[in-house]
Amino acid sequence: MPVSVLLVDDEPLVRAGLRAVLEAQPDLRVVGEAADGAAVIPLVRELRPDVVAMDVRMPLLDGIEATRAVLRTVQNPPKILVVTTFENDEYVYEALRAGADGFLLKRARPAEIVNAVRLVAEGESLLFPAAVRRLAGEHGGRHGNAEARAVLDRAALTEREAEVLGLMTRGLSNAEIAARLVVGTETVKSHVSAVLGKLGARDRTQAVILAYESGFVAPG
Repeated sequence: MPVSVLLVDDEPLVRAGLRAVLEAQPDLRVVGEAADGAAVIPLVRELRPDVVAMDVRMPLLDGIEATRAVLRTVQNPPKILVVTTFENDEYVYEALRAGADGFLLKRARPAEIVNAVRLVAEGESLLFPAAVRRLAGEHGGRHGNAEARAVLDRAALTEREAEVLGLMTRGLSNAEIAARLVVGTETVKSHVSAVLGKLGARDRTQAVILAYESGFVAPG
């Protein structure tokens, strides 16, 4: 089954460009479009996309609030890929904190766009880990707080789980973590699932954000 994608952007040319790039791939299918975040929830419920490519800045309801609304009100919500012009925008970091699974630059090359959608649909790899580290360094400090540290303390990660979380913050895939630790990928998958469960994180991105804000790992 092709990965189904909903495009949400107030610029028609951006939507048209993304549609052209994605629909050139046999495993990707654009199932709908919207010009504002306010239209996302009814379309998600009707179309059930696997991925929502969501502009972060829109006039009525921005990508941050739209992301929160989808995750709060939709059962089995889709993956959300934030589309942005500037990777160091605090809006991007806020969208990731709100539950977005990754982000994509509007100036990205077609191959990068396709790869980003595939990655976020699979849910395995954090997109652009170096950029996320920069965002955490620039914007994460103001969010780091005792609550995040308390979540990490309550999680009581084992030594190996903590090691896996540290490698996740560097953007390593399961296969790369397995090679680094000299274990099987299934073992790594089990450790990643345990980390997400203990942290109460929806996905790897949320776990990495919490790792930065709790002080578990220093950005940069």
